[in-house]
Amino acid sequence: MEIGTESTGATPAPGEDYDVVLLVEQGLTDTDAAQVRSLHEGLDVQVTYHVLLPMTDAAAAVEASLGAIGAVDMVSPSQMPDPEELAALREEFHEQAEHELASSILALTKAGAKIGSTTVVEGSPVDALTETVQKVDGREAIILTRQHLVAEFFHLDWTHRARRKLGVPVLHLLEHETFDEQAGGGEGIEIL
Repeated sequence: MEIGTESTGATPAPGEDYDVVLLVEQGLTDTDAAQVRSLHEGLDVQVTYHVLLPMTDAAAAVEASLGAIGAVDMVSPSQMPDPEELAALREEFHEQAEHELASSILALTKAGAKIGSTTVVEGSPVDALTETVQKVDGREAIILTRQHLVAEFFHLDWTHRARRKLGVPVLHLLEHETFDEQAGGGEGIEIL
């Protein structure tokens, strides 16, 4: 887990809204939602969560699957999926993202969270995060992902890209792991 605790210097006054934008890679579990809520338990303000969940790109998924089986060089262009197949796959991915977003909202609501805007992101996740933080005057951003060692090592992951664009604290948590699990295994907590 990486915690970006740089202060924005803006402490909300009691009764003022405190908007937090969540960028989640996959649907949140009840444990994920409870951990996110626990981060704001001591605040004397109303915390509103705005949830963004990116949709898988259908064309990229097809290319990745063909590349994974080594079929890119063996498949002729006429055997590539046609636009109708890509549209159907895109619709399937959109429905999956909507389902995961709904389950995330349900988990957060069960944990006592107030939900603001919710969006299935079809473009750049970091751009959507930046736009939402600006739109809702977000006080912080939390990014929940699976572990991506290579991207994180080279600082190409969402968290590092968001930190370069945003003027608010950015917290990176690993989905489907408790705080204790994230701190174990030699990874520890890194404050940037």
